[in-house]
Amino acid sequence: MAGVVRASATFPPDLLEEFDQTTKTMGYKSRSKAIQDAMKALITEHKWIREERGKRVGVLVLVFDHRKRNLQEALTEIQHEYRETICSSMHVHLDDRICLEAIAVRGEAKKVKELSDKLRSKRGVQYVRPTMLSI
Repeated sequence: MAGVVRASATFPPDLLEEFDQTTKTMGYKSRSKAIQDAMKALITEHKWIREERGKRVGVLVLVFDHRKRNLQEALTEIQHEYRETICSSMHVHLDDRICLEAIAVRGEAKKVKELSDKLRSKRGVQYVRPTMLSI
């Protein structure tokens, strides 16, 4: 097979079982194709971090504990600093203390990364996941 490299990997049995169940549910015909797609997604997701040049569009998903003192004010202040990068945001109450925000962004990769890093650095922020595309 020209253009294909065979590689092997080791997995904990429960992880591989869950992966196989998930990929079957998603309609994958082969484990190889699912692994290739997972690798591409990982590369795409993190490529924008390495390459801080160029325009990006995407969403920052943020999960935080709104009961942390002054956190919501700090997050709002950061978002106001980046109002030219932020297109829109949506706030969701997950339970009595945990909130999720989906922040749509567009602009220079460096600015989007700065925004993501500033949000992530705040105490009480549990999770920041950027999903970015080059434009």
